[in-house]
Amino acid sequence: MHLYAAANGAVLSVSGSPDDSTARRRLADHRIECVAADPRAPDRAFCGTFDAGVFRTTDGGASWHAVGTDALPESVTSLAVSPADPGVVYAGTEPSAAFRSPDGGDTWAELAPLSDLDSASSWAFPPRPHTHHVRWIEPDPTDPDRLFVAVEAGALVRSLDGGETWQDRVPSSKRDTHSMATHPDRPGRVRVAAGDGYAETDDAGETWTTPTAGLGHGYCWSVVVDPADPDSVLLSAASGPMRAHRVESAAAYLYRRADSSEDGGESWERLDETGLPTGPGATRAVLAAGLSGGECYAATDRGLYRTTDFGDSWDRIEVPWDGTRRTAAGLAVVE
Repeated sequence: MHLYAAANGAVLSVSGSPDDSTARRRLADHRIECVAADPRAPDRAFCGTFDAGVFRTTDGGASWHAVGTDALPESVTSLAVSPADPGVVYAGTEPSAAFRSPDGGDTWAELAPLSDLDSASSWAFPPRPHTHHVRWIEPDPTDPDRLFVAVEAGALVRSLDGGETWQDRVPSSKRDTHSMATHPDRPGRVRVAAGDGYAETDDAGETWTTPTAGLGHGYCWSVVVDPADPDSVLLSAASGPMRAHRVESAAAYLYRRADSSEDGGESWERLDETGLPTGPGATRAVLAAGLSGGECYAATDRGLYRTTDFGDSWDRIEVPWDGTRRTAAGLAVVE
């Protein structure tokens, strides 16, 4: 197992088994925004920073080196490795733009300008309303030409031709998407955690539905699907951004919805007292799917956690932690 986390004010790389792992803490002098890892080359991962562009490791996190300095802006807010197209890496930036590397991060080129979309004039990030950024990029695992991009805040857009053109937001989509999740066994299904709620599509973004029965908190941050069950999903949520991100006022929660539940997936179940910090005092978790059925990882301001029963119980992964409580920004797990 290789785990890369933007947490604890640095990039953490953890390798080995959860019970016997080696951990490294790097890039603590940068503001870390996101991480992504290559499932075909577990020692290769990428880190996006707010002030220094993209860094890449090819030795499992022992060392990191800047890449794309001639093409990428200094503020890289999202990263994704294509699951369907070997070597392809995507980066999203502030101001909102999307870039593609065809060779594992060696070279980068901007995709069609997102700013040409009609809705772009309304995009704004509330803490810095003069600008906005790409918060999440989700490549379709079954179609290398299909790409979903979330602008924070303003739009969830998509491309059907690998980023040569973009289709603007549709009325039923969310405006403040924070993360997305797909599964290779459900082509066309995308799940969304957004500041304005949860949503999902079964037709690759043509239309969206918002199943919210039982979901007691509407500010959603991270969403993940069970690796072995595409109909089971975990979601972190809070009542608003202050409750989600601010350690001083935090109160965030974890929810699960599954077709195998007693009500056939009609409603969300809140998971309390499972070993993962939730409720008053807990910031929102960043979630990432594991490598086997029921396995999921979480990064929080208090540490890294793992479940093998998809949320019923969590164990803390013992890695060095400096004790400073800072919200996590990203998480990736590969073989």
